[in-house]
Parts: sequence; C-alpha cells; structure tokens
Amino acid sequence: QVQLVESGGGLVQSGDSLRLACEASPRTVRLNAMAWFRQAPGKEREFVARIAWSGGRTYYRTYYADSVKGRFSVSKDNAKNAVYLQMNRLKDEDTAVYLCAADFAASESQYDYWGQGTQVTVSS
Repeated sequence: QVQLVESGGGLVQSGDSLRLACEASPRTVRLNAMAWFRQAPGKEREFVARIAWSGGRTYYRTYYADSVKGRFSVSKDNAKNAVYLQMNRLKDEDTAVYLCAADFAASESQYDYWGQGTQVTVSS
C-alpha cells in the first residue's frame, strides 16, 4: 500500500516562510512525478506546484501555479522518495490544507496517490 505523508504545516505570519515535506512509502515505490495542491475552506482544490522526472530521476521539470511563481519552490530528494515545497513571502490567501499527490511510474494517469494534507495558516 503506497502512502504519502505530508508534514511541515503550521501557523505563520504574513511574509514568513514555511517548508512542507511529503514522503512516499515504501521508498521503493517507483514514481515519476509528485505535486502539491491546496484547498481553502469553501473553495475547490487548486494546483500549486509539480515536479516530474525521468532518465533515472536525474532530469526533472517543475511547474507552478501563477499565484505562487517566484515565491514557492518545489524540490525532491531521491534517496527519501520525497518532495518539498519551500514557501516564501507567504500571504493570507495561501492559507489552506496542502495536499501531496504522486504519479505511479507504471500508470498513464496522473495523481494516482494522495496524502491526507497538512494545514497552513497565514495570519496578517
């Protein structure tokens, strides 16, 4: 059973930084992309960032929602089968539950697995 576990959420002030982590288990599961989504109360889930890799995980591409470009950065740790979301210059509107999703390498579909989410609250 593949599991994604997010961590790193919390309560911060506007302008602060926060780093989220998402680890996939078992570590041997072969994934070829991981992404972050977020869902604020009363709103639909929205895409935040994605990192996709190939060529033995040495080549990768990143994608960002316009609302977070220049502020958020997604990275990966191959050894831990984990991804991170570095969030800088946080704004009130970044408040949401942040969820991690992953693409199984043998699947043609996206986001085969989802985590439970971690709460990020930004206060002004």
